[in-house]
Amino acid sequence: MKPVVCLYYEGTDAKLAVVARTKDGIQIQRVAAFTVSRSQGASSKPELYSELNAVDIKGDEISFDNLETAAEPEISQDTSDVGQFHASLHDLKINGMNYIPIVTEPIVNYHSYEGPRDQNKKKLIQTIIKDLQSTKGITVDEDSMDITELNEKTTLGVFLEGDIPGVGLVNQLANYNNKRYLKIPTIKTAELPLAYYVSKNTKFFPEDFTLIVHIGKEYSKLIFLEGQRLRHIGSTLDIGTKNLHTYDVYFSKILLEMENGGIPKLDNIIICGEDRSENLILSFYGTFPEANVSELKFPGLDTTWLKEDEVKDLALFAVPISAATEYFDELDKLYVGVNFLPRYVQEHQKVFDFGWHGYALLPVLFAATFYFTFSILSNVKHINELNYEIDRLMQRQTQNQELVQEITPLEQRINSFDATQKILDSAAVGSGVWNRTISKISDFAERRRNFWISKLETVNKTEVKLDGYSLSRSVLTEFAELYKTSLLKKINYEPLREKSAFSYSLSFKLKDDSLKTK
Repeated sequence: MKPVVCLYYEGTDAKLAVVARTKDGIQIQRVAAFTVSRSQGASSKPELYSELNAVDIKGDEISFDNLETAAEPEISQDTSDVGQFHASLHDLKINGMNYIPIVTEPIVNYHSYEGPRDQNKKKLIQTIIKDLQSTKGITVDEDSMDITELNEKTTLGVFLEGDIPGVGLVNQLANYNNKRYLKIPTIKTAELPLAYYVSKNTKFFPEDFTLIVHIGKEYSKLIFLEGQRLRHIGSTLDIGTKNLHTYDVYFSKILLEMENGGIPKLDNIIICGEDRSENLILSFYGTFPEANVSELKFPGLDTTWLKEDEVKDLALFAVPISAATEYFDELDKLYVGVNFLPRYVQEHQKVFDFGWHGYALLPVLFAATFYFTFSILSNVKHINELNYEIDRLMQRQTQNQELVQEITPLEQRINSFDATQKILDSAAVGSGVWNRTISKISDFAERRRNFWISKLETVNKTEVKLDGYSLSRSVLTEFAELYKTSLLKKINYEPLREKSAFSYSLSFKLKDDSLKTK
């Protein structure tokens, strides 16, 4: 859990305690005191808004995380309020802690309410606000009001008036370290946590009346307990170590507050703050001889981080230590204390500063984001399916191309086979015709011994020309009549060795049915 820096303001005096909760208990890591200017305590709300928005931005973007390693400004020579605050936290991780401003009078005011109580805390606060307005004419916002029980009949309304100086200083510390803001989880009062701490760590008899005296440099506080419960909070006294001349002033104020609060006696007096001297204790004994007077102790706290003199003067920081203890007990659900967090502080600590219309658009933005995300995921899924299908078809195309490459040579061979077959078929047909023709001519020449062929040639694809000799003209006429398409073109008388001979030239068509059979 993050440590808390409890900052207590009272006039020009500021005290802080850095408190952490560990597995072994509560640990005090740092205590410090410094003096602040009066102007800091009197800052107005517009000035606070200005401080909250005056963020030192370097570059074009606001960074929330990467500024922790930025070089810290020099702390030794800066005597401003924020410089002293920063110096009190040196060597600590500024952005790694929560900050709790602690307020007191005149910022904090109390109103006793003895009317009917509503179990709903919010409605009860609204009722007390109405009662406060009707009885005292004071108007209070709900975020500036909280309640606690005094007894079975009385509810104590605690409300803020004016501005909270600690918030401004915490915001200045953020700007000093180049941060947008430092986390403020709550704002505490000074009196109620101190009363809670004393009641928690000291056991009293139910009928005992106890006075807690906190003496500051300029102011002092009187808090009365009855048994373990808060009974009465006295008005802040304008006396402290700087302006105190005699302790008799304390005693007269104490007696007056006892009368106002209906306190009949004092059984215990617990002293804390700036003055815890032996003279003060003896003076209390002299005035209230029956009371047990003691200095406030802090048992069970781990103070190993502190110096010896800081441990000895730990009662100086009773208010911030008490506020841290109450805060941790609230986180552990052990106690419900009084807490404030004005709206302007809440708005400033938002990472994104939305107006009401911004929040109205959040459901629309969520729905649009869901719709576009769903559409994108659906489209991505569809694209993946299409890519898978494309890959599958590409593989099929590659396989088909391989098959085509294997088929192409076979197709070429098949086509060449068809052409060869046609040639063979045509050649076979022609060879049959020639075979029959030559066979007929041979038969004719064998029967007619006086007929010779000297030359045979083709005129075209279907016509054949014969040249030769014959010893008889009648044989030529007979041969010419052998074919229907034969044509005897010429015949000449050419004696051959004292014999009559004739040269001839004839042609005929090659057809299967062109020959006559005899």
